[in-house]
Amino acid sequence: MCRGMTHTPDTPLDPVDALIRLGGVATWPELRALTSRRKLRTAVSAGRVIELTRPYYALPETDQALAAAIRLGGTVSHLSAAQRWGWKVKTPPALPTITVPRWRHHLDPDGVEVHWGNLAPDAVQGRVTSPVQTVVDCARTYSFDEALAVADSALRGGVDHDSLLDAAKASPRTGRRKAMEVVEAADGRAANPFESVLRGIAKRVPGLEVEPQQWVGDVGRADLMDRRLGLVIEAESFEFHADSASFGRDVRRYTLFVRSGFIVVRFTWKDVMLDPDYVRAVLADLVAQGPYGRAVRCPSCAAAA
Repeated sequence: MCRGMTHTPDTPLDPVDALIRLGGVATWPELRALTSRRKLRTAVSAGRVIELTRPYYALPETDQALAAAIRLGGTVSHLSAAQRWGWKVKTPPALPTITVPRWRHHLDPDGVEVHWGNLAPDAVQGRVTSPVQTVVDCARTYSFDEALAVADSALRGGVDHDSLLDAAKASPRTGRRKAMEVVEAADGRAANPFESVLRGIAKRVPGLEVEPQQWVGDVGRADLMDRRLGLVIEAESFEFHADSASFGRDVRRYTLFVRSGFIVVRFTWKDVMLDPDYVRAVLADLVAQGPYGRAVRCPSCAAAA
């Protein structure tokens, strides 16, 4: 389970690597679970990390997107816009992402990911696509799990789900079905992009119906759960176990889940982000073997949530 901590880890990560793991945008309380204040100050001084808008830190590409939009006569959009809104993404964009009007063909897009489209006035705020437009753009353009991470983060940030549904339904025919699928699956209960991407993988496994952040009585909270199968799926972050006390609490919690009849499967950040085929295969095997004890033996399972 991916949670924040109140102290610096024994082996701090480089702040750039920490930001990548945290979705490209993070506050200091989030960053201190992975890096040190000294390393962060050094990275900011060197221009490798920027203070976006207090209290957020981000990678320099976030400001580069605004500069590129001005240079090309366009608008910050897609993943760069998501970061400007302070949302977390699966992977920070390799290049600034910009939308320019369809008629602007003679331009130099070197070093920029350019999208062509005529944006309505209410789809732009300043030089950035509006929150709703940003979610729909990402949903129409990127892979399901990458777009789901953006949509989940937008909902956590207060964007209205019904507004997203209306915008997805009204979006251009090309990519509309993708947009609808992402928005319908979006859930602000997901804690971070790690959990969003894991849920995105799980939703592609036939027979698996997962819900994020599910509570079971006094046992604890599961990152993902299929109550029908009695299956708990955890997104396991190494920084959560930086001390023996937290490790002990986590082991006890897992034991209680198993004692209650659930089967628990745990995936690391590298599993989910770098080897999704492995994660998908494991989940497919578990679906084929289920349902498990909690679903079979405990009629009060649903009431224990």
